[in-house]
Amino acid sequence: MLVLVLCVTGIEDAVADKSARGVAAARHGVVPHTAVRPHIVPRSVWAVGGEANSTARTPPPPHYDDKVLAVFVHHTDSPNDYDCADAPRIIRYLAAGQTGARDWDDIGYNFLVDRCGTIYEGRAGGVDRPVTGAHTLGFNHRTAGIAALGTFTAGAAVPRAMTDAIAALTAWKLGLAGIDPRTTVRLTSSNSLSRYTAGTTAELPALAAHGDAYMTTCPGAALKALLPEMRERAARLQGRK
Repeated sequence: MLVLVLCVTGIEDAVADKSARGVAAARHGVVPHTAVRPHIVPRSVWAVGGEANSTARTPPPPHYDDKVLAVFVHHTDSPNDYDCADAPRIIRYLAAGQTGARDWDDIGYNFLVDRCGTIYEGRAGGVDRPVTGAHTLGFNHRTAGIAALGTFTAGAAVPRAMTDAIAALTAWKLGLAGIDPRTTVRLTSSNSLSRYTAGTTAELPALAAHGDAYMTTCPGAALKALLPEMRERAARLQGRK
């Protein structure tokens, strides 16, 4: 049985080039609103043996955007009472469903977070890069998708470790483009099956619910209700007032 180190609460030291950017910005009187990168478990932990699953496939070369301007939060509609040691198995199951039954080329979410606050790399392409995902129809470009493992409809308990991890991941990912998690951004729909016809430019929260852009109740009423708190937490992690 795979043994994992779970319930990660710390964050890694900022990388050297981030510090260099901060020094350069300070010389010009600009305060860089970035955040340190949280610990992210690589996809090799759940995609055992590369893509070892009877229905999985080796993903094609990833597609990239120029930057990530917004983050969409999802839930996976899976049980909430799992042992966190089983999170890799659950992610493999989700990936198999998306690449098998749905015939997608890879898991759609860029990241997944379990109830212990452990962050997992999802879609291949590099966590530091603006990988184009398949998580929010019409708005996959210039965004990242974060999936909370579980079902968070009205009345469900949302673990604090999970929301803290989502906030930390959001702060870092949006900070790479200098985006305040509390603001709104302008995104252009690429699919008329979203809430906006193709070609429409919509103003959406930088930290948004899946349902803000697509006709769905995802990520569930309980998790959606905590988004304002997560936006504030992410902004503080970026050093914003």
